[in-house]
Formats: sequence, C-alpha cells, structure tokens
Amino acid sequence: MGERKTPIIVIGHKNPDTDSICSAIAYANLKKTISKENYVARRAGQLNEETQYVLSRFGVKAPEYIADVGTQVKDIEIRETKGVTRDISLKKAWTLMKDRNVVTLPITRQKELEGLITIGDIATSYMDVYDSRILGRANTCYQNIVETLDGNVIVGSADAYFTEGKVLIAAANPDLMESYIEKNDLVILGNRYESQLCAIEMNAACIVVCEGAPVSLTIKKLAEEHGCTVISSPHDTYTVARLINQSMPISYFMRTENLITFHTDDFTETIKDVMAKKRHRDFPVLNKKGDYIGMISRRNLLNMAKKRIILVDHNERSQAVDGIENAEILEIIDHHRIGSLETISPVFFRNQPLGCTATIIYEMYQEAGVSVDKVTASLLCAAIISDTLMYRSPTCTQKDKDTAEALAKIAELDVEEFARDMFKAGSNLSSKSPEEIFYQDFKKFSINDISFGVGQINSMSDTELSQIKKRLVPYMENSWQSHGVSMIFFMLTDIVKESTELIYMGNNASDLIMGAFNLTPEDGSFILPGVVSRKKQLIPSIMSTMQQ
Repeated sequence: MGERKTPIIVIGHKNPDTDSICSAIAYANLKKTISKENYVARRAGQLNEETQYVLSRFGVKAPEYIADVGTQVKDIEIRETKGVTRDISLKKAWTLMKDRNVVTLPITRQKELEGLITIGDIATSYMDVYDSRILGRANTCYQNIVETLDGNVIVGSADAYFTEGKVLIAAANPDLMESYIEKNDLVILGNRYESQLCAIEMNAACIVVCEGAPVSLTIKKLAEEHGCTVISSPHDTYTVARLINQSMPISYFMRTENLITFHTDDFTETIKDVMAKKRHRDFPVLNKKGDYIGMISRRNLLNMAKKRIILVDHNERSQAVDGIENAEILEIIDHHRIGSLETISPVFFRNQPLGCTATIIYEMYQEAGVSVDKVTASLLCAAIISDTLMYRSPTCTQKDKDTAEALAKIAELDVEEFARDMFKAGSNLSSKSPEEIFYQDFKKFSINDISFGVGQINSMSDTELSQIKKRLVPYMENSWQSHGVSMIFFMLTDIVKESTELIYMGNNASDLIMGAFNLTPEDGSFILPGVVSRKKQLIPSIMSTMQQ
C-alpha cells in the first residue's frame, strides 16, 4: 500500500474559542515538523470576534470549517472505471466488462454521466426475443456491425446507420426472395451471385456476405448505384445471424432514469442505507462539479479508512465535532475534566491541570526540541491570555503565566496592551444578533440524565455587559426550550472586576444556583463575585449540587 493521501485532522471543540483554534494550528505545525504524515488544522464552528482579531493581527489564515468528520465517499477507494460512449455495441461493452473485470459500465459524454449498462442488461438483451426490425429501431451504426462480425466494408460508409427495415437470411432461391425482401432491409447471404443481385435490385439497405466470399465487380458497381452497403464477414451464416444483434448500440438498452449516484462529499453512514435497499453491484460517484469520476460497491465499504483525528482543548462528546463516533481518534490534548468521550482503541491522551491547552502545546514543542517561531508564539500567547483572562482566572497556574511571558518575548508582545486590544475586539458585539452572541462561546454538559448549557462573554466594560444582557434576556426567554437542554445559563464576566453576572432560564435553574452558591437572585440574575471561570468555578459547583 502507498502512502495515505488523507491528512490527519487536528481540531478543537464546537463554538471554538481562541485557545482551541490557536492550539490546533500550533499542534498541527509541530506534528508536521516531527512526522512524515500530513497534519492539518480544522475548526468545528464559526470563529468569534476575538479569535478573528488574533488571526488577522498575526496574518494567519483561519482553519477550514468542517461540520462532520464521518467517513465520506471521497475517503474510500473509488474504482476509476472509465466511461464509454453511448454508441458502442453490446459486444464491445461485454468485452470491456470482461477485460476490466467489472459488471457495470458508465456511459458518459464529456464527463457527464448519461446512463449505465450492466452485465445483466446485456444478458437480458441476448435472451429476450426481438423481432427482425430491432436492429433498425436501435439505430445501429454500420461500424458496430463490422466490428461485431469481424468484417470490413466493401461498398458504402462504415459511419452510416441502419435505421429501418428488417434483418433476414437469404436462404431461398432468388424468385422466392423477391417476395419477402423489402426496401431498406439488411440481408445476410452467401456467395451466390443471384442472391446478391436480387437483394440489391430489391433496394436492400445492406447485404452481409458470409464466409469471406468474394464480391464481384458487377455486384460492387450495382451496390454503389443503388446505395446499398456491402459488408464482408469471415463467419458462416449461422454465426453472423447469431452475432448481429450484438452490434446494437448500448444506448438502446442503457438505464438513463432514476439513476442512483453518490457524491464525493456524501457520508458513508448515509449511503449504506441506500446500498442496502438497492441491490445494485456498483454505484456511480460524481464530484462537486457533477462530473463522473468512478464507481463504488458495497465491498468498498468493508475496509474503508476512517478519518484520523486529534482533538485539542476538549474531551466531551457533546463538544466534539459531529461524526466523531465514526472517526479514528489518535490523540487528545486537553486541560479540562475527563469527559464522556469514548474510543475504540487506546489513544495518546495528555491532560494537565493547567489554565490553557496552549501551555501544554508549548511544553510539547520544548520536549520535541522544536523552536517556536514568532507567529506561533503570538498565537499560543494569545490563547493563554484569552483562556486565563490575562491571569485573572482561578484556572490560571504559575506555569501558564510563565509560559505566556516567555512566548510574549519571542513574539515581541506587550501582554497588557495586547490583552486590552484582544478583549476589546472580542466584546465588540454590536453588529451581532442575540443568537450569535449566545452561541459565540456555548457548551453543553450533562449529569444524571440532566443536560444544561452554559454560554459566556468576557468584557473589560461593565457598560457593554449591561447592554448585552438587555439583548440576551428576551432571546433566552423565547428560545431556551429549543436548545435541547433542561436549563441554560449565560455568564456576563467582567474581567476588570473579576466577577460574573449569571442569567438563567429553565426548570429549577434558579434553585440550582441558589444551592450551589448560597445566593439570592436579583432582577432575574445572580451576581457571582470572584467567579470568572466556567470550567473551574461554575461547572464544578453546579454539578456538585446536582449530585447532592
């Protein structure tokens, strides 16, 4: 087997924050440096304003968006069965199938799929009883007849078509032949001069002379005068009669309607059901442009290679990109609690109690002996400042701070100045809808069959947070039941004051927070002094209360 073409995807969680994006980019670059494999950074959601600012400031292209990492048609082996034109003969199609060891031929025109013909269709054409006019109705090219009969054209053009009349064998004497040969017929005959002459004089469209019998100059001249095509075949009359229907074009038998085709971006989990219901041997595959590129069968799904994934900054199933259950997880690099994600086989799992995944990534650069360039240092530094709220979050450790300061030196950044600019860009939400604000940094959690979601916005301006609250509360009141959770919360975190105003919605949401923090709500929200971290302060308190 050759080297696999599909890259290994390094990806963060849904509703990605600066840490998940920057860590994915930096880790993909590290893996490419120390490995021969191709690693690419991807994102599982839309970028928030803060992350967009960071990438734009340091001239880094945003990772491509990927909605689902399930196996797609383009990930499996597509058999490149070359398309054929609609005018080839049944015999040629049969020969091609044997030579290529396939049972289905795609009929194409300039990469566009026109139809399909299967070995079953050809077998049916041989077994079905057709009347003697089928060759004309099928609009058969003389070239097909010549190829099928291993013959050659003595008079006429191989590019002409037999379009009407019947096929018959001249087995009787000329007097009797005159009674059943009609204009435009195709007559199969032998070396008898009288029979050849009679067929031409009766205005036959074509005569097929069997057993390679010579054709006299008189017959040739007479055929030219009457516009009669003369074909010579080395086969005997019986063989010619048996073969001639195989000269019909496949266009007469091919399937053109209700074709079942797949696209390269289709997911295999979806096409499995279609394949099971339609017992075809092969299915055509089209690319994004709609061009035919090859065929697949159920057999191709047996040994299909799953997408290979490295997860950063999460290990919760609910936060992972869609289709993760159908992917092969190779590694997980994270700094959160151990979540609900399961793997089929053992994986490299690095989880450290730090304030940011980027801190772990920088440590892995050092362990691998790979120097961090200025751009990568800028991204990792931005991630740490963002995730630790510029060292104010209780999740921040001394190692996070030391790492950020070391990276800032490489990146030549003033941490405080950069942090102000970054947080300001991240909280510039005036043009966003309440729904976009809500989902900018939203995560789902579950415990004891109860699910809840928590969103968060950080700002250095309490005025801006107040304005966001006015827009979010009506949205949450009208839509909380559509989020698929029992309760929803939203943290309006003031970085300067190091506190959070928590707004909530859902059954028992208020009682849950009262029990967790021993506080009373004011005007539909809770003020949580000193609480700035969703991961380390809010979620553990909520889950502890729910378990009790």
